[in-house]
Amino acid sequence: MIKDERFYAFIVAHTSRSRIHRISVHPRWLKVSACVALIVCGVALYGIYSFTRQVAHLRLTRENIILRIENEKQRQQLANLKVRVEAVEDESRRLAEISGVSHQDDATNRHGAGGPSLAIDAATINAIEYRAAHVEKELQAYQNVMRERAKIPSVWPVEGEMTDGFGTRRNPFDEASSEFHAGQDIAAPWGTPVTAAGSGVVAFAGTQSGYGQIVIIDHGNGLTTRYGHLSVIEVQAGQEVARGAALGRVGSTGRSTGPHLHYEVRINESAVSPRRYLPIRKADAVVPTIMR
Repeated sequence: MIKDERFYAFIVAHTSRSRIHRISVHPRWLKVSACVALIVCGVALYGIYSFTRQVAHLRLTRENIILRIENEKQRQQLANLKVRVEAVEDESRRLAEISGVSHQDDATNRHGAGGPSLAIDAATINAIEYRAAHVEKELQAYQNVMRERAKIPSVWPVEGEMTDGFGTRRNPFDEASSEFHAGQDIAAPWGTPVTAAGSGVVAFAGTQSGYGQIVIIDHGNGLTTRYGHLSVIEVQAGQEVARGAALGRVGSTGRSTGPHLHYEVRINESAVSPRRYLPIRKADAVVPTIMR
């Protein structure tokens, strides 16, 4: 007798025709089907796992890219802040030198430093940028003030000795008479450099009657200065000059008895005493009148 290995049987009944179908499945095929099903499920699960990992990796990559962009942005902001701070420091140092404020060398100020370390984040950078912008605004206002101050003729135009001053004096060509002297004479050797007492624009550079070779600087707001009897003129009309810029050399051109600088300060073309603007020197306690 042959043993029937078709162990599993399925009976399907069709009630409409009262027919019964019997389907037999070999156990080997059930095992193969189960293995295939397990393999399919495993592949599906592995696919889902791989897809999840890929999505996570893409998310992580995107976050890393965003972080790198933010870090680069912060690095650039810090670099820009450093440049701005250095520019503010340089400009403040320059303005301090102009205004006469002494600065110690940075090397002498390098003392100990420390304190807690604070992380640089976006909020900190924004706060620093706000402060930097505020400092730059204050510096700009200070620059404007210093620029206006630089126009005031408040430095000596030449190194020398004050002789005839502003006001009535004896006529140097006729001592029996007197005349009005509109400026301050400063005696100095021939060829001594003459510099601008304040910043402005050269309104005239040439020869005028009585002054000889003269430079006239317009400082704005009706304020002008004149530098007469020059032997050499080193600027030209329309040129912008800063305080301390070279204008020419001491000479004795025009109505002069010897080398000296005739220096005038005028407000709306009315001469005023230059002594009101010149800084006081110890040597000016006694003012001789030997040179005109």
